[in-house]
Amino acid sequence: MEKPLTKHIRKDQRPLSLKEYEKVGGYESVRKILKGISPKEVQKIVIDSNLRGRGGAGFGTGLKWSFVPLDVLKPKYLIANADEMEPGTFKDRILLECTPHQLIEGMIVAAYAIQADVSFVFLRWAYKTAADTITKAIHEAYEAGYLGKNILQSGYDLEMHLHTGVGRYMCGEETALLNSLEGKRATPRAKPPFPQISGLFGKPTIVNNVETLCCLPHIINNGADWFNELSLTNDSGTKIYGVSGKVKKPGAWELPMGTTLRELIEVHAGGMADGLKFRGALPGGASTDFLVEDHLDVKMDYTHVAAAGSRLGTGTVVILDDKTCPVGFIKNLEHFFAQESCGFCTPCREGIPWVEKILNSIETGEGRLEDLKLLEFHTKYLGPGNTFCAFAPGAMEPLQSGLKYFREDFERHIQEKKCEFKNFKFQVSNSVES
Repeated sequence: MEKPLTKHIRKDQRPLSLKEYEKVGGYESVRKILKGISPKEVQKIVIDSNLRGRGGAGFGTGLKWSFVPLDVLKPKYLIANADEMEPGTFKDRILLECTPHQLIEGMIVAAYAIQADVSFVFLRWAYKTAADTITKAIHEAYEAGYLGKNILQSGYDLEMHLHTGVGRYMCGEETALLNSLEGKRATPRAKPPFPQISGLFGKPTIVNNVETLCCLPHIINNGADWFNELSLTNDSGTKIYGVSGKVKKPGAWELPMGTTLRELIEVHAGGMADGLKFRGALPGGASTDFLVEDHLDVKMDYTHVAAAGSRLGTGTVVILDDKTCPVGFIKNLEHFFAQESCGFCTPCREGIPWVEKILNSIETGEGRLEDLKLLEFHTKYLGPGNTFCAFAPGAMEPLQSGLKYFREDFERHIQEKKCEFKNFKFQVSNSVES
């Protein structure tokens, strides 16, 4: 089984130096495209590879690039979205800390494809180790001539900068990220115009996720057909899946796209921790709908997870076990979303804190049965099409599916005026690895 993204990660997770990275084929894709592959041809290779964005939306990467006009005056911008703040998501951190040159190489490929001359790594503020690693790698790349003026004597120029964000989940929305990068409040912009036409400082801009960008060198080196064949389904490539929660071996693994949820949990994560049973899972981070036991054999790709009623999102699974209160689980997520709302539009600014307040009253034994109708009201009116961006609809996904699959728990809280899980104490056996 090929693992192009992680095959050179050491067990101690020390990143490869530039010389070590070059010895295993590093920057070969940059040499290849600069020797005679046109930007349009690079775009065509990526379109044919069917690479979809790994940040959560799953939009076609090459198609996204194709909207950037190649004949406009520079500057044009390429941005790596490394602001990984989705609860339960940690896949990009591995790539940032362990394979920084792979990211830089992928960014050069992407920047060349849209003829950008300035690039940024927009990094989550808390990723201190990643900041140090990326800073060193960028310096090495400049020293070796992979960045800067006249890269490898090709006539192509690209500057690269690390920008550390101020810590807002809202920056996962690309136009809010652009506002933050410009030094403004991280609020979303109206679209159109789209960033491909008018993005950073009003210039054409592409924002791609870290994992997406790391796929690019391998696609250029091995071809679109190779990338398609890595997958078990029609959604191409490999995927870095993660599992967190009360399993025996929480972690992340690069696997073929389309690996089943059951295999992720039972094989790679070692199954549920001793004494616990699987009850549900968020398949792609906090802002996705629950999947339950009936969905364990769903193929974890964009198409099949959507058919099951959820989204692949970031592909990082958060487990709900049978000794964890689903009401408290969801309340904790809504507390996060209420804190992180940018406050730009009224439904999100006022609605999510109201949802949190209702859930808190249910969890503390002060809820009423009519509260469930209020929660359902919010899942509808904070849903798609009713807010300025996708933040609030994402916040409603665990709630709407929680009301569907765990309604008895909500009703029991209200009727018995208590949480039956409050006195449960979870004991981790010595065999559990964290």
